[in-house]
Amino acid sequence: MEADFWHHRWQTEQIGFHLDEVNPYLVQYWPQLDVPRGSRVLVPLCGKSMDLCWLAEQGYEVLGVELSPLAVASFFKETGIKAEKETAQTHVIWRSDAITVFCGDFFDLTPEDIGPVEAIYDRAALIALPAEMRQGYVRHLMSLCPAPIKSLLITLFYDPSCMDGPPFAVSPEQVQDLLSPYYEVSLAARLNILEQNPRFREKGLEWFEEHIYLLRSIR
Repeated sequence: MEADFWHHRWQTEQIGFHLDEVNPYLVQYWPQLDVPRGSRVLVPLCGKSMDLCWLAEQGYEVLGVELSPLAVASFFKETGIKAEKETAQTHVIWRSDAITVFCGDFFDLTPEDIGPVEAIYDRAALIALPAEMRQGYVRHLMSLCPAPIKSLLITLFYDPSCMDGPPFAVSPEQVQDLLSPYYEVSLAARLNILEQNPRFREKGLEWFEEHIYLLRSIR
């Protein structure tokens, strides 16, 4: 996806992917990973998600990455969290006590930029990318997190012949192909959420699933 696409979505408030509350699957499934408090958690393509706050409240050091300056500014304004800004070579970095957000292109980040990471939470990144970009995304993500890590991944799955993304459909087979070289992949839940999302039913979908994966590094 071109950067201009996402900038336009935020500028025109076409952000149906944004939740105004903490994702309930994060609350339900994150504890199953048993990530120690104090760990550093990376949240790629974080938008202005309240999930960042929930993770920080659980005692984690949270590292978000977001392309849109509007989204990052809105997050800190709407939450009332005070942050200091600094301009790095490729990103503008917003730092608060427990939450740091790198504003810029995810693919420009380096391990030196973010430092050590013990866990990843991906609710919006993999499903935001078309199929041809996903392998590059996973490879870059793994290059940023070379140490053994645990991850919570949330994806969507539907008949792609009925609708094109974003959000894009990612099948369980595709998740296995992408992540099994790095992780033990466990599908924790598979839920049909079409009734809760009428806008997708209006597009002709007969089923619309949300998949929750618990991932444990095998490296």
